[in-house]
Amino acid sequence: MITMSTLNLTLRSRPKSAGGGAQPTESPLSIGANRVGVIVCDMWDHHWCAGAERRVGEIAPVMNRLIHSLRDSGALIIHAPSETTAFYEGTPARVRAQNAPVNEALYEFTRRPLDLVAEGPLPIDDSDSCDDSPSCPIPEKWPWTRQHEAIEISDTDAITDSGVEVHNLLKQFGAELVLMMGVHTNMCILARPFGIRRLVGAGHKVALVRDMTDTMYNSRMRPFINHFRGTDLVVEHIEKHWCSTISSDQIVGGEPFRFAEDSPH
Repeated sequence: MITMSTLNLTLRSRPKSAGGGAQPTESPLSIGANRVGVIVCDMWDHHWCAGAERRVGEIAPVMNRLIHSLRDSGALIIHAPSETTAFYEGTPARVRAQNAPVNEALYEFTRRPLDLVAEGPLPIDDSDSCDDSPSCPIPEKWPWTRQHEAIEISDTDAITDSGVEVHNLLKQFGAELVLMMGVHTNMCILARPFGIRRLVGAGHKVALVRDMTDTMYNSRMRPFINHFRGTDLVVEHIEKHWCSTISSDQIVGGEPFRFAEDSPH
C-alpha cells in the first residue's frame, strides 16, 4: 500500500564564493514523495572489476531498503541497468517506460552540448579505474546481464536505460526532484544519457544520494588517496558543478551507509 508522505531533506552543495572557494552549504527542502523521481543507475549483477562487483553486492541490500521506503511513500522508481533492458522486455516496468507519453520539449535538451570546459577535470585520475591489486583485466564482452537481484523491481516501477524515456517518465509523473543513486559516481552517474549532467541540462532539480554510490578509482593513481576518499572528492566535484547531495539516513533514519572497507578518515 502506498502512503503519500513528505520528505524532509537537507541538500548539501558547494557554491563558489567571491574568493574562488567552494565551502559546503546546507539548505532544507520539504517535498511530497509523490513529486520525487528516483533513478537507480547501473547496479548490475556482475562487473569486470571484482572490487566494484563486491561493493555493489554490499550496497545493494541497503539501497533496496531505501528504494522500498521511497516507493511506499509515493515516489517513482526508475531502474536503469544500462545495456541489460532486453532481460526485462515485456515486463510491466519495462512497458511502463516504453509507453510514457513523449515529451517533445525535452528532446532538445537531451541533444544540447554540455559545457564540460566549465566543469573542468575530475579530481581523480580514473584512466586505470580498478582498485584491486593486481588490477582486473578488462574483458572483450561486458559481464553484466541484469540488475542486481537484491534490488526488487515492482510492477509500479519503470525500467529503461534511455535518456529520452527517463525524461518522458519524469514529465509524466510530475517530478520536481530527481534522486540519483547507484554506480559509478565518476562515470555513469555523471555521463549516462539519464545521468546527472543530462538531467541538469534538461532543467531537472537533481540530488545525488551520496552514500548510495561508489567510484571506479584506483588508489594507485592521482591523487594517491584511498578508494573511498576518491569517491568523496567526486561527490564534492558534483556538489560544486552540477547538483546538491543528500544522504540516505535523511529518509530511512539511522546512520549514512559506509562500506566495510572504508575506515574513518
